[in-house]
Amino acid sequence: MCAAKRFLHVRTLLLASNSPRRRKLLADAGFAFKSVAPLIAEKFDTDLTVRELTIWNAFQKGISVARSNPAKVVLSADTLVSLDHQTFGKPRDRTEALTMLTRLNGRVHEVCSAVFICRLADARSTRFCEVSRVHFRRLSPAAIHDYLDRINPIDKAGAYAAQEFASRIIRKIEGSYSNVVGLPMEKTMAALAEFGIKPK
Repeated sequence: MCAAKRFLHVRTLLLASNSPRRRKLLADAGFAFKSVAPLIAEKFDTDLTVRELTIWNAFQKGISVARSNPAKVVLSADTLVSLDHQTFGKPRDRTEALTMLTRLNGRVHEVCSAVFICRLADARSTRFCEVSRVHFRRLSPAAIHDYLDRINPIDKAGAYAAQEFASRIIRKIEGSYSNVVGLPMEKTMAALAEFGIKPK
């Protein structure tokens, strides 16, 4: 009976994302989860702040998956880059990626991730933002092209990845490294624990 009760109270975690970076962060931290792609388009509105945009996107991703899985704990996130109050999303092509990296070159910018966690069966949810400051190295045009040759910038906010050849472009990160990758694990782990989700 006790074993059966424990089984009934096991919570299942769903990651509302197909991001390989977020999946790796959760897996490396020891979480058991399933990944489900949210069927919504990410919003990009220059009239909204980077915090407003990431919170809106994270909520829409999470709630779209949670509606079909009310008894499961759903985790979603959205990450954007901000420089001089301008928001950088994912580049449409290499030309736009080059423009983004040229703007970020030698500058300090912010990476903002919003996280949304919910379990609709309990009518319970939480959301938060994490901001990290990223110091870029001063790169020559040839070095920027070389970096773009080594990664796929199209699916990355700001056209770069903190976990791929990072030493070529990043001098220093102030704040959460995992936040720059796409999921602030320190706060996320604490929030998931409140929903009964802990690493194995």
